[in-house]
Amino acid sequence: MEYRLNKFISNSGYCSRREADKFIETGNVTINGKRAKLGDRVLPRQKVLVNGHLIVHDIEPVYIALNKPVGVVSTTDTKDPDNIVDFISHEHRIFPIGRLDKDSQGLILLTNDGDIVNKILRAGNNHEKEYIVTVDRPYNETFLTEMANGVPILDRVTRKCRLERVNDYTFKIWMTQGLNRQIRRMCEYFSYEVIKLERIKVLNIELGKLGQGNWRDLTDSEMNTLFDLLEKSDKTDTSTKKSSKIPQHSTGYGKKARREAEKNQKRASNQRIGKQKPEKAMRKNKR
Repeated sequence: MEYRLNKFISNSGYCSRREADKFIETGNVTINGKRAKLGDRVLPRQKVLVNGHLIVHDIEPVYIALNKPVGVVSTTDTKDPDNIVDFISHEHRIFPIGRLDKDSQGLILLTNDGDIVNKILRAGNNHEKEYIVTVDRPYNETFLTEMANGVPILDRVTRKCRLERVNDYTFKIWMTQGLNRQIRRMCEYFSYEVIKLERIKVLNIELGKLGQGNWRDLTDSEMNTLFDLLEKSDKTDTSTKKSSKIPQHSTGYGKKARREAEKNQKRASNQRIGKQKPEKAMRKNKR
């Protein structure tokens, strides 16, 4: 799903992108009843009219936040009885953006939009996630400092991150990395066992008071801010190798998980927005 207004119109089949720009310039395009400008974006559930005609897409973009309980697996494989897709049972075919351990709980985003998946998971964009972690015994300030400076796990040293004390057993951690069971492995390196791990924020999206096992659609305000963040990170991404594949460090769950993420992204990207024929063409087909 593209969010630039001219591409939103052209992808519907109504006209070309250049023609869409002309309609926008002449004031013949509105978004939710307001006159549109060149460069405007279209958010989910917004109503776009061109020359009085409603622009309709066959595939409705879906962006939801789920408070995943422990035991639910972040996979679309329906052979797994605990898969996240069956757990939600959404009317649209959606898939998770990234993963959250089966033993962990909290915020995970799901969508049917393949474009946004790659932007969020791209390692070079340094998108931050926030967690609350409880360990099995009291820790000290040295533990927080050494965790923050990087820990040798999985044949590498983890990126620097931020930590904040909550109480003797619990701390918050902000990370831009997502290796396999990373937080658990980092704590294990210092001989601590994670008793509870909850993700409470991804980029600008917060878990808030969403009940465990419940999900909600992202708000227009959240989507606006999210797209702004993704657009800025695209411009500042220092990655030298551009690829449509999910980077290894984005998921950290090995080859099988990367293949699944790539398959889900490709499937969503192939779900082309429905082609809407101009009224004249539709009349010709009826004759």
